[in-house]
Amino acid sequence: MNDVSKTIGWADKTWNPVCGCKNACYYCYSKRLNDRFKWLKDFTKPKFYPERLLEPYDLRKSSKIFVCSMADLFGDWVPDKWIKAILEVVRDNPQHTFQFLTKNPKRYLEFEFPKNCWLGVTITNSKDGWRIVDLVRKDNYRFVSLEPLIGGFGKEFNMWIKGVDLIIIGAMTGMGKKNVIPKKEWIDNIQHKNIFYKNNIKQYL
Repeated sequence: MNDVSKTIGWADKTWNPVCGCKNACYYCYSKRLNDRFKWLKDFTKPKFYPERLLEPYDLRKSSKIFVCSMADLFGDWVPDKWIKAILEVVRDNPQHTFQFLTKNPKRYLEFEFPKNCWLGVTITNSKDGWRIVDLVRKDNYRFVSLEPLIGGFGKEFNMWIKGVDLIIIGAMTGMGKKNVIPKKEWIDNIQHKNIFYKNNIKQYL
């Protein structure tokens, strides 16, 4: 479990009982980290680490825990039993807030989440906006991560996000000259009562 309060900002810790992802996003920071440190031989073959399930029990201070920052836990390829094992730990640790983030929110509908869960969806441009439809069908604290922001949104987007509690906006990093530089109007057009701006996008405000 890693301390990320100064890097991610909206979470205190990351917890990765599952690592690896088949989404194959070209901008994926997790894959870049894995390519550097070689934790998995093949990042597209997710792996479950049952021994890591004990980690939240050892935290003395109540924390916001970003679950599976190195995976998409709700990808269609993830076995139900992995998710259920993680949710059992979540239920056993009501003193912590567990934050889930996926590009496949329809799978949230297959599970019951305790109240100490945040459910989030990643959206990078207007083509991904439909993902909010499944997210808002859950009663937990709901958030939308617009990171990396690689395109603008129409006026209808502000209607869609009325049903969520938090918007996180961040820029693409780590891609060198391939980074998509967010336009100020993309950011300004996003209207919500609760927006968290990552440090990497504040320069474009």
